[in-house]
Amino acid sequence: MPSNRIALSTVAIAAAAILGGGTSWALTGPDASHPAPVADSTTAARTTLPGLAAATGDPTLPGLKSAAPHPGAVVQLSGPFDDRLTLSRLTLSSGTVTATLRVTSDVSDLLELQVLAGFYDRHGAFLGAGRFTHHQGEVGHAHTGPPNEVEHIRITAPPKIRGRVASAAVGVPVLVNE
Repeated sequence: MPSNRIALSTVAIAAAAILGGGTSWALTGPDASHPAPVADSTTAARTTLPGLAAATGDPTLPGLKSAAPHPGAVVQLSGPFDDRLTLSRLTLSSGTVTATLRVTSDVSDLLELQVLAGFYDRHGAFLGAGRFTHHQGEVGHAHTGPPNEVEHIRITAPPKIRGRVASAAVGVPVLVNE
């Protein structure tokens, strides 16, 4: 019987070594001789949205080119965020539009803001546009303390048209707040 016990002990030790080695491989993963499987990109799910084109360029507002304000006037263009802000103190001087923008929606931080100004000649013809952009944390736009819902806007017409600017239209195509 001792030889049977030795044989059974030897088999038990061998089985434990094999199982222990398998457990070790399962815990540590494959090695260089057993590389991990690579995903086949040709079988990945693909989606398309018919009729949806990728955005290009800066956002604009309807009516920018056709607003035609009277000489000396600064008017507000309708935009998608009009229910979340007020524009006041709209003025035009020497080809520069200034305004005060107040965010009226519940806001903790103003993250992104873009104000668009269209510039027009004395006949109301569109000459060109300029933009004011606020990025949270950007130099000159960092606010400390409680959220600041007011931005002072200043947009100067491009140099090539500045001398012909007689009126302006202002609107907000981008507003992101928390």
